[in-house]
Amino acid sequence: MLIEKYDSLKNKKLQILDDKGKVNRKLEPKIGKKCLVQLYKFMVLSRIADEKAFALQREGRIGTYPPLKGHEAVQIGSSFAMNDNDWFFPVYRDMGAMIVRGVPLYLILLYWMGNEDGCRFPKGVNVFPIAVPVGSQISLGMGFSWASKLKKEKVVTLVSFGDGATSAIDFHDGLNFAGVFKTPTVFLCINNQWAISVPRTKQSASKTLAQKAEAYGFNGIQVDGNDILAVYAATKEAVDRANKGDGPTLIEAVTYRLSDHTTADDASRYRSEKEIEEWIGKDPITRFKLYLESKHIWNKDFEKEIRKEAEGKVEEAVKKAEAAPPPDLEDFFKYTYAEMPWNVKEELEELKESLK
Repeated sequence: MLIEKYDSLKNKKLQILDDKGKVNRKLEPKIGKKCLVQLYKFMVLSRIADEKAFALQREGRIGTYPPLKGHEAVQIGSSFAMNDNDWFFPVYRDMGAMIVRGVPLYLILLYWMGNEDGCRFPKGVNVFPIAVPVGSQISLGMGFSWASKLKKEKVVTLVSFGDGATSAIDFHDGLNFAGVFKTPTVFLCINNQWAISVPRTKQSASKTLAQKAEAYGFNGIQVDGNDILAVYAATKEAVDRANKGDGPTLIEAVTYRLSDHTTADDASRYRSEKEIEEWIGKDPITRFKLYLESKHIWNKDFEKEIRKEAEGKVEEAVKKAEAAPPPDLEDFFKYTYAEMPWNVKEELEELKESLK
């Protein structure tokens, strides 16, 4: 078992694909050609959608946006390892994972345009609304997972968060409770080396973030977060363990945020170009492309076709999001209380009068 073999206390990190796309045949997961193609398609779609969202913000067409460039292997690999009935509690940077789990791209863009209708996901899409407060989704996801266990449902909850969230109280609350009650939860820590401007070295003195799981009484594993096969294999095993009643797992995916924290950030103020260039050389998409090329799946025509398809989907999503009607100001009042108090009713009437 990978999770037990790669002991987080011994600083072992799971890697199946190296930086050059060379695979460890002994650890290579059994994934069919069709699924490998889908993995790559979603990685490319995520990168292109991310680039488009960044451009839209610079054009003033959406609000502040958190780029995901560099996170493609973590997001796509973990999402693919989940079962259809499992639930996903995302962090705000998880656009790629949300797309894989069935959230329409236009709704994600609509959310970043400031329209909360972007969180009204279609029925059957088991994804919780985007969490912006750091770490809040950890305790929420754990609570959902505990409820599933009490109801004897075969449902696993995957909760995604960054390395900065490991310093939040929700991290302790969520993992401590999950360990005590053996909830079917997979905690995915996306360690991208920077919590805004706070480096990983100042976030925690722990040699790995995965080893924090030991204090809560369950297993943790550190994986190469730019290796989609390692992320997939570790997540699949964690999901299977949770389904068998073996409780939670903490996965630390070591990756890098290649863009600024958000479009309101300037990362050049706190990190060097040399550091960024080093991680560009470990680009998760390039690595997986080399692997697919070695399996005679990838070629230039294949790449051209996939990019054209992805660009078309992104442009269609942008048009649909921008064509959506603006939110009604009355919604601020309608959905706060089950029964609107008299003073709030007065405020609503005042608003209506002022808009005449």
